[in-house]
Amino acid sequence: MTSGSGYSKRSRLDKLGVKPGMRVAVLRLKDAAFARELRRRTHDIAERRPRSKTDVIFFLAATPKELDRLARLRSAIRKSGAIWVLWQKGRPALKQSHVMAAAKVAGLVDIKVASFSDELSALKLVIPVADR
Repeated sequence: MTSGSGYSKRSRLDKLGVKPGMRVAVLRLKDAAFARELRRRTHDIAERRPRSKTDVIFFLAATPKELDRLARLRSAIRKSGAIWVLWQKGRPALKQSHVMAAAKVAGLVDIKVASFSDELSALKLVIPVADR
């Protein structure tokens, strides 16, 4: 996978809002290049389960059913934290509309869509300001 797509000169981690020293969780995503990028930015990285007060979670989903996990992930992020849901581009099994619907059920709102890589799309979910 590439380190980012599109025309921007900003790094992928800058586009995704990962700042130095942040607490990050990477769930179900096996991407060696991304892991190297993250380790250069922060050492507080969880891979199986996010720790409490995580700043950013990257969660790879393949089916709408897997999105049921969003409610639990919401409880792991800081009030100002974010969950990036990633999915394969061009696969009808999971689309942006599925992610948006599941986010609503989990009490999250979508605020940004991005191309994570040539193969993956990403949607940034946050806790609504009124609930923080």
